[in-house]
Amino acid sequence: MNIQIKNGRLIDPKNGIDGRQDLFIVAGKVASIGNVPAGFVADKVIDASGLVVAPGLIDLAARLREPGYEYRATLESEMDAAVAGGVTSLACPPDTDPSLDEPGLVEMLKHRAKTLNQAHVYPVGALTQGLKGGELTEMAELADAGCVAFSQADAPLTDTRVLLRAMQYAATFDFSVWLRPQDSFLARDGVAHDGEVATRLGLPAIPASAEIIALATMLQLARETGVRLHICRISSEQGVALVRAAKQQGLPLTCDVSANHVHLSERDIGFFDSNCHLTPPLRSLRDRDALRAGLLDGTIDAICSDHTPVDDDAKQLPFAEAESGATGLELLLPLTLKWAGQGALSAALAKVTLQPARILGLDAGHLSVGSAADVCVFDPETYWKIEPPALKSQGKNTPFLGLELQGKVRYTLVDGQVVYQG
Repeated sequence: MNIQIKNGRLIDPKNGIDGRQDLFIVAGKVASIGNVPAGFVADKVIDASGLVVAPGLIDLAARLREPGYEYRATLESEMDAAVAGGVTSLACPPDTDPSLDEPGLVEMLKHRAKTLNQAHVYPVGALTQGLKGGELTEMAELADAGCVAFSQADAPLTDTRVLLRAMQYAATFDFSVWLRPQDSFLARDGVAHDGEVATRLGLPAIPASAEIIALATMLQLARETGVRLHICRISSEQGVALVRAAKQQGLPLTCDVSANHVHLSERDIGFFDSNCHLTPPLRSLRDRDALRAGLLDGTIDAICSDHTPVDDDAKQLPFAEAESGATGLELLLPLTLKWAGQGALSAALAKVTLQPARILGLDAGHLSVGSAADVCVFDPETYWKIEPPALKSQGKNTPFLGLELQGKVRYTLVDGQVVYQG
């Protein structure tokens, strides 16, 4: 199908484009920007007047809950949520049931996702069998099945010898290892940041040192092995400082942050709002400001949704007993725009398009001629209220419920096909 997207503000961070340009799509590829290709006849014309035309968003952490947790969400519901949020590619963590530690499970997930013909799904394989932190998985076989990286998700890996062996194995084959830094002993039974709010509310606390100690270990092992290391969901000021220093020393390191942590702090817990029970916990205002500064100076490479749909029964419990997690696929764009504020929109969009693509090793997140036409067309001025009926995800829990956010997706295209129109 030939598609012309006209009169929009086209933003492509990779190619330095930010201006009013028409986009021409032929056979699922970007055929031209600005000038009509020879012999082009549009089968469909999208008028993007007043809208932004950007590369489709790429999310580094979206739990699709299949296999094993279909009562929380289904592949169909979460893929609908993805394209409604302008997300055209996503990486899913391995903490399914069973975990993504066998090639057959990975192939099944990719096949199921492909048949839905919506966003591209890139599984992250389990680093250890069953995520139990003992035996390593057959990473080479999992990579052949379609895994783009290897991770423990939120499962602890307490044996540093196993972690060292995993990094050595991954480095041998140039696989990327994704780790969320948290010392499981310091964080045991904790649900909130070790600060004034947890003290006042009497909540079991997780000190920032739990992140710092684990991160320092990971960085040292990465230095010794030369593995490509990606730090997931950094949350503390000291954590950002450690990553910044490691990058300055030339370590092959990338890092992401959850969109929730860019905007929220421990104070948003209020009076035991279980929607703010997240992993890692919301930390102090000082930590939140350090995360924002890390995004601006490039220490933090990408923003992700950390999409974790939770059923109401597991969320509507006392804070300490409620399951952690929040829906986020449909909020990634407006939360990124909120962070950008009056700043450079192109630089902000790079954190959810070009940079995540580079971390995943994908030729995506841009609108170069000849590239796949994965496109997000959105209205940057429209406000919409975050309410359960407005969310396509089966998980309706988010700290932003009841608030109005700016930025609404109008069209999502994957491989040149319109998969969402709002």
